[in-house]
Amino acid sequence: MRKVAIGFVLFAVIALAMYLRLRKPRPPMEVAYAGNRQVTLWSTTAQVREPVATLTFGDRVGVLHRFEDDVQIRTQAGATGWVNKRELLSSEVWEGGRELAKRAETMPVEARGHTAVLSNLHLDPGRQMPRIEQLGKDVPVVLLARQVVAYKQEGEPDEEDVSTGASDTARKEDWWLVLAKTPDEGNVAGWVLGRFIDLDVPQPLPDYADSAGLRIVSWFNLNSMRDASGTMEPQYLVLGAKGPEGQLCDFSQVRVYTWSVKHSQYETAFVDSDVCGKLPLNLKHDARPSGDITFSFQDWTNGPPTPRTYLMRETIVRRIGEKERAQSGKEGRR
Repeated sequence: MRKVAIGFVLFAVIALAMYLRLRKPRPPMEVAYAGNRQVTLWSTTAQVREPVATLTFGDRVGVLHRFEDDVQIRTQAGATGWVNKRELLSSEVWEGGRELAKRAETMPVEARGHTAVLSNLHLDPGRQMPRIEQLGKDVPVVLLARQVVAYKQEGEPDEEDVSTGASDTARKEDWWLVLAKTPDEGNVAGWVLGRFIDLDVPQPLPDYADSAGLRIVSWFNLNSMRDASGTMEPQYLVLGAKGPEGQLCDFSQVRVYTWSVKHSQYETAFVDSDVCGKLPLNLKHDARPSGDITFSFQDWTNGPPTPRTYLMRETIVRRIGEKERAQSGKEGRR
């Protein structure tokens, strides 16, 4: 009887070990993250199914199995179910998006606007690049950098990025790196099609630009002028382009609008149409009250990029050279 009892105990121990081993969750194939504001976890891939759990953007999950467009995952809480692969971000894309947001937070703002439609944020400029996040309509964004990308329609041969030398006959479109502050995800950054963004250009600048046949790319508040009623009216620097999107230059025209106290309206104080400017724009104000203002950018008009600088003194704007830039800098530090 003693031998039988010992054998029974050994059998029970082995059976328990095997049970615990079978019950132990298998390790995930890889790590992924929820890529939408809400992701429903389903019990099966069949048409008749039940929701198991709901994920929010950025929730970390383990990938257990892939079947065509469906992915079986396990949440941090231990729930297991199925989602569509488009609702997940790989760990590489997730980390890339976080790094992009950190870099975007340090970049100068070139313009402000909002999404005109549902807009996908991509890790890199281009329709086929990985998607980081989708912004809803009317989400405020700041625009940080522009890049032109060639694209093709179905059935056309592959085209290269314009920056790598794509043919001039390729279709080209503007992409902008934007930063958005969302209530749920915090700061998110990514590349979005330029036509999906409406700029929040202050009035009456759009009317002046339309009359000049100009498409506003960026604008800056230079200073303010007190009008006859005592109201402070801002004076603006406007960067614009003519023609369609997809041009090599970020902007091809520089305009300064100043406030006329005498006529109680804006006047065009300066125009330079002989530029091929690249963002970012560097704007500096003299520390003295009503001091000089300088602004500069890289100009590609003559091939290799060269710095191009302007000086605004009161309402007079003119282009200056290297010696004048140095002298202006010394005066600004006094």
